[in-house]
Amino acid sequence: MNQSLLTCSVAALLLGTGSLAAEETLKIGVADALTGGAAVYGLPQANSVRMAADEINAAGGISVGDQTYMLDVIVYDDKANPTEATNAVRKLIDRDGVKYILGFCCSGATGAIASFIGYEDAVMLVGNAAERSITTQGLTNLVRTRPPADYTGAAAGAFVAGQGHKRIAVLGALETSFYASYVEAFEEEFAKSGGEVIAHEVFASKDRDMSPQLTKIRAMEPDALLVVGYVEPAAFAYRQSTELGMDIPRYGFTSGSEEQFLRVATTEQMEGVWDLRPTELTLQSTTDAGLAYHQHYLERFGDAPSPSSPYAYDQAWALKHAIEAAGSVDDTEAVAAALRDLEVFPEAVMQYRSVDGKMFDGNGQAYTANGAFQWQDGHWVFVEELPSDPEAYSEFLSSLN
Repeated sequence: MNQSLLTCSVAALLLGTGSLAAEETLKIGVADALTGGAAVYGLPQANSVRMAADEINAAGGISVGDQTYMLDVIVYDDKANPTEATNAVRKLIDRDGVKYILGFCCSGATGAIASFIGYEDAVMLVGNAAERSITTQGLTNLVRTRPPADYTGAAAGAFVAGQGHKRIAVLGALETSFYASYVEAFEEEFAKSGGEVIAHEVFASKDRDMSPQLTKIRAMEPDALLVVGYVEPAAFAYRQSTELGMDIPRYGFTSGSEEQFLRVATTEQMEGVWDLRPTELTLQSTTDAGLAYHQHYLERFGDAPSPSSPYAYDQAWALKHAIEAAGSVDDTEAVAAALRDLEVFPEAVMQYRSVDGKMFDGNGQAYTANGAFQWQDGHWVFVEELPSDPEAYSEFLSSLN
């Protein structure tokens, strides 16, 4: 084709289609625990945002009018520490000019950001952090993909009561508020069937020897044991309970993957353990979107994703759909409103339960199903869905604002 004909062809293309869409970059931020004990949750979340951003970019980016935006992800380590989290988010907003901040696996760090984010020209999307108060502050520019801990704790209490137990001992990170709220809701529901929690033993996130607490519990002869806490100390508790000969049913609230538990305990020591948590990612319980997510994550990072990591992956896709619905990357109020009006989208990995047809309720809170998972032959196996009522819980959450 000669040069004049090529010029005419390009001109005809432009006349026929309008101007070609301009491509720009939209920076989004991630603040999460990349190091320390909470990295078992935070690093997979950060990886998931990166992966989602690359998938969104590969599919054409975010379209706003005649502009196309490619996502550029900036990640900072908040170490699950409130001061570090504040510094990270301040850098994202003040130095990097970021308006959309994702991640947030841990409640203490997340609560520190929630205390001031309402005054910022920014939108905050919270993942695994499960402290109830995060979505009771009336913040219109904050949404959370994971349900609060007590929403799940109540369902867990009913399930354990249904197994016929009457006397249960609790061991866990009870000085951490969201674990404490899970246990409080568990205990209230468990008591409705005549059950009693006979012990509340505590471990810290850095503890690795739970033998003294377990020995004390063993002497009380409970029907079952409930372990709540981060993956690594919980794994030590499960391992040491078998080493102490405690042949009783064990339940937990951890959201750890098989790989994370097997770094501490053997599969034989984990056999039969229950994890009572939101219906998060396992190969036995997931949808086609979840299977694809698991495979892509494994191929890219060389390790299986944690069950809770898709909360952050879903944040990125929710943000894409909200920006496109708002028709602006700069109007954060419009984007925040579009998030509240968002229906569950086809790329979502977690199994969300809509409230009034929306993914997020009026508090900015999303809800998943709750599930009972059991360790069987080296794997978490989804056994059954736990009864839960997101509409009723949403009304309760609204009453706390």
